[in-house]
Amino acid sequence: MPSDQSTIAPAGAADGAAGQARSMTGQIRSMTGQGRAAGPTDIGTLTVELRTVNNRGFKCSIRTPDALSGSESLIESVVRKYLHRGSVNLSINVERQQGQTPVQINGTVLAGYIRQCQTAIDQAGAASTSQVSLDVGSLMTLPGVLTGSLPEGDEAEKIFQQTRRVVIDALENLVAMRQQEGAHMAETLLGECATIAAHVRSIESLAPQAAESYRVRLEGKVKRVLAEYDAEVNAVDLLREVQVYADKADVSEEVTRLDSHLKLFQSVLRGETPDGEKNATKDEPVGRKLDFIIQEMFRETNTIGSKSAHADVSAIVVEIKCAIERMRELVQNLE
Repeated sequence: MPSDQSTIAPAGAADGAAGQARSMTGQIRSMTGQGRAAGPTDIGTLTVELRTVNNRGFKCSIRTPDALSGSESLIESVVRKYLHRGSVNLSINVERQQGQTPVQINGTVLAGYIRQCQTAIDQAGAASTSQVSLDVGSLMTLPGVLTGSLPEGDEAEKIFQQTRRVVIDALENLVAMRQQEGAHMAETLLGECATIAAHVRSIESLAPQAAESYRVRLEGKVKRVLAEYDAEVNAVDLLREVQVYADKADVSEEVTRLDSHLKLFQSVLRGETPDGEKNATKDEPVGRKLDFIIQEMFRETNTIGSKSAHADVSAIVVEIKCAIERMRELVQNLE
């Protein structure tokens, strides 16, 4: 990948976009992906599943078994170290060992409830005894029947550390998938940049023709009008009018700024500073920054279209806008 930022990728450079995109996989990441991992813990075998979709910010929804309900904030802090944007759904399921249950039945308490119920039924009289039956499910909801304390202290910390390792494995699988998809998106974005650059070069060559075309049209109209009144016009006045129009229709500044935005966009994709040096913060998410650059690119393109009356330039502006919109859709899917 060249480090020289002074030249925008020319038309046909899209063929080299794949190689550039592959070198970006550590930086460009999609916001969509899935990750899964499983591992043993003291409470059983945990299975962690992660799914992410687009979101303007970071949003994390966590579903855990009761034994980990007190660790949700700690689990989210782990996720935040790996993911910066996107809507995250994290689900943790536990498969306990045979005979292992999260809660136990206190037989003594249950037997006491049954005895009390039976005594109450007997005291109600033989007539009503046959009409009353004990519902075990209802008895289970009575205080003290089900026991099972949540992990606390050192036990809770140990279980969290075991869970953390499984969560990190799932996150690494998710990030790998997001990076792979991001590399494909970066390849497409570089191709669109090359397309826009080629269109900009065409505008540069066509823009000077606009003033000459205007001069020819204006001179023809003036001659027709003057012929009706048998009058003449000073050539200097005609040229002055053409110059005023040329100044108004000049798009050189907009073209220069659009060139600059394209260079900046590509340097951000490559994880470099505008002068070609590697960016020390290259692992930071770039989706928002690229989105802002695209807004500026669209603004300059829109100005070029409004200032130029050349039909060919107007057609090229439409093509550039279409390319920018395609880029915008992709960028909004980047972290």
